[in-house]
Amino acid sequence: MLKSCHYCGRIHDRKYICPPKAKRMKERRAKRTERNALIYSFHRSGEWKEKSKEIRQRDNYCCQVCSRGMYGAERTIETDQLSVHHIIPIAEDWDRRMDDDILLTLCRKHHEMAEQGKIKAKILLQIAKEQENQRDCPVCG
Repeated sequence: MLKSCHYCGRIHDRKYICPPKAKRMKERRAKRTERNALIYSFHRSGEWKEKSKEIRQRDNYCCQVCSRGMYGAERTIETDQLSVHHIIPIAEDWDRRMDDDILLTLCRKHHEMAEQGKIKAKILLQIAKEQENQRDCPVCG
């Protein structure tokens, strides 16, 4: 089907990739690759490893969804295959990547559910807030 091209202004088949469109596609692909490389290197940084350890310690080395008995938790205290989840993805807000209030310890099952959107970010943010408030409590430590 013939269509007016946004990139070159000519009329050609919509499947045809004109040189300006090809250039723009290449630029987008490169930018996406750079962002992925940046995120990848961040997850291997000492800064992130230290922050991840701090969040796990804050959360008592337990999945915070399992400990609340939510979303098909098989055990109340799940300590296997834990990781720290960014509730707001790094790609969405790079500047908040180290903020405690968007980080939460989750088991593999719940981390995957969170990544797929099966556990709403609003719920996870509330749990992270509870964990932060607990840390600020003089009685709880």
